[in-house]
Amino acid sequence: MEEFIKIMKALSDPNRVKIIKMLQAKSMCVCELQAALGIAQPTVSNHLKVLEEARMVAHEKDGLWVNYHATDGASSPYCATLLGNLKHWLQEDPEIAGLLSGLPSIRREDICRK
Repeated sequence: MEEFIKIMKALSDPNRVKIIKMLQAKSMCVCELQAALGIAQPTVSNHLKVLEEARMVAHEKDGLWVNYHATDGASSPYCATLLGNLKHWLQEDPEIAGLLSGLPSIRREDICRK
């Protein structure tokens, strides 16, 4: 039951649901997520930590960048079911649709200029 509760708590915040939806569309770094959501970097990092602990999100280091992506949920049947359903849920929600349609214009090179 502990694993189930951890996953449900991870999805209990609207910004974490938005992060999952965006990461299901493409891998992103913290600065890209911050730009898309319009929230502070530490807040994005905290949300990512919760999602990683629930094994819904993973990251890979790529030079200067840390790329986050949604997992396939293989580590847990609860995680797999929810992530699979989330791919199809909320597509028509205006806020989610707006975030997803804006993803192509969010580029880390423009945001961070490193």
